[in-house]
Amino acid sequence: MAAARAGTARRLPKIALCAIAAGISIGVTVATARTFREPDYKDDRSTPAAVIESLYNAINRHELVRAYSYWQGSPDIVSFDAFEKGYAQTVRTHLHTGKVTSEGAAGSTYYSVPVAVRTINKDGSTIVFAGCYTLRLANPKIQAKPPFQPMHIVSGKLLRAKGRTSKAVPDHCDN
Repeated sequence: MAAARAGTARRLPKIALCAIAAGISIGVTVATARTFREPDYKDDRSTPAAVIESLYNAINRHELVRAYSYWQGSPDIVSFDAFEKGYAQTVRTHLHTGKVTSEGAAGSTYYSVPVAVRTINKDGSTIVFAGCYTLRLANPKIQAKPPFQPMHIVSGKLLRAKGRTSKAVPDHCDN
């Protein structure tokens, strides 16, 4: 009987350790789920930075039709199918923007937005991209016929970068 009790006493710590390990595992899962909580909907075309933030909001919400809609009039834009495939492995992105610059041309204002984006993929890997987006706003006062053309992305070039996302944002964009 004493031997049986001793055996139980020896097994108890292993059971306790398993319970603790399970508790830690559950805690990690919960923390990860909180980290990847779907963000609130944002669709704001009032400033260049807001357009880019809205683009990545759509990507983070897996609303790729909406994300694609921020691109207009660009010969560089890929087909929607290619756009969608490009984000097939993306779980979440983290965006950092830099100082926006602008210049006017023939009734339009063009904006340059330096960015760095960290993507978190389904396999757990992360990749940092950095570069610039160019946006266009045709003067709203001279848009005389529908449909209204809001501020939109006309081009973007991002390349792989190293280091922290916040440090990867370019100081300026070359136009």
